[in-house]
Amino acid sequence: MNQLALSVSRGIARITEAALGPFQTAVIRVGFSATWLLFLLREYPHRQELYGPDGPWNWDLGRQLTGDNGAFTALLWFRGQFWFETAYALAVLASLLLMLGWRTRTMSVLFMLGVLSLQNRSVLVGDGGDNVLHLMSLYLVFTRCGRAWSLDARRAGRIRAARARGERVPPDRAGPLLWGVLGAVLVGVTAAGRMQGEWLVPVLLWGVWVAQALRWVVERRARSAEPRVLLDVIANIMHNAALLVIMTEACLIYATAGWYKIQGSRWQDGTAVYYPLHLDYFSPWPALGDLLSSSGTMLMLVTYGTVIVQVAFPFTLFNRRVKNVLLVAMMTEHAVIAVVLGLPFFSLAMIAADSVFLPTSFLRRLGEGAARARARL
Repeated sequence: MNQLALSVSRGIARITEAALGPFQTAVIRVGFSATWLLFLLREYPHRQELYGPDGPWNWDLGRQLTGDNGAFTALLWFRGQFWFETAYALAVLASLLLMLGWRTRTMSVLFMLGVLSLQNRSVLVGDGGDNVLHLMSLYLVFTRCGRAWSLDARRAGRIRAARARGERVPPDRAGPLLWGVLGAVLVGVTAAGRMQGEWLVPVLLWGVWVAQALRWVVERRARSAEPRVLLDVIANIMHNAALLVIMTEACLIYATAGWYKIQGSRWQDGTAVYYPLHLDYFSPWPALGDLLSSSGTMLMLVTYGTVIVQVAFPFTLFNRRVKNVLLVAMMTEHAVIAVVLGLPFFSLAMIAADSVFLPTSFLRRLGEGAARARARL
């Protein structure tokens, strides 16, 4: 009984005392924000047709759809070209700043707003990777994804070093200013009745805004360390829970995809991979598709291998070595899909989701190598 109680107390301490997987959350932050940023830049010449107020899916159709399904999109707050261009530019800026790790708590919220606003504006646009990005943008809000490989981590290190030297650290001014500006916008939009959609996004926006204010008040006014410790514990629990949800979501994606494939006759007879290689829409390199499909044995191996890897991956999490082998196989498969089938953003989104399972030792070496390369430059 004492051993069980000790194990439970250790587990609780591990969950509450630290934000687990700082490098994993950093790499998925960079991965998803970079994927969305590249997509927005790639589709910039086509933004009017995809999301514009006068595109094929026009403003009135968007209002009708969101009124029926309760989806959130800031693009329908105001009608007109100026608001659309502003929202698109802010989505690009938020993605860039989140990738760099500047004010990650605030930028993760703005990143989520950009993803939801554009994707819910035109639900017919996407290739599968948009669904992954849609979900992960919500989960990232609850993570402390700026603890590593970010400008926030760099600034926090400089502050700790200055305090260790006994220097006076000037108060943060950019954070409260950003909080005040965004709070004024939130109050104005809510008071004007523009906050359409279901309750989740408005509650999340108000919750994060109030939590940021509480954090700054406690850091500046609290006379003891207990309030700071309590807020850290709550933030760690939310981070660790969100990290678990992200990992579970990735496993569910592969498990369901694999089990559905097993039920398909083309996957059962080993010919399923042949057909997408010869679809005009998914053939940016027809000669490459012909080359890959020229061997029936190779097609059969790739078809069966895909199913086996997807079904087996969730069960390999209990064996680190096997998990790492399948992880490399899945990332390689997505890289091939990006080139052969012309689905780069779907593949980048899936690789970013897979990155949550990368070993910490590998990510540490990767970060140290990047730091050495930057020092040489």
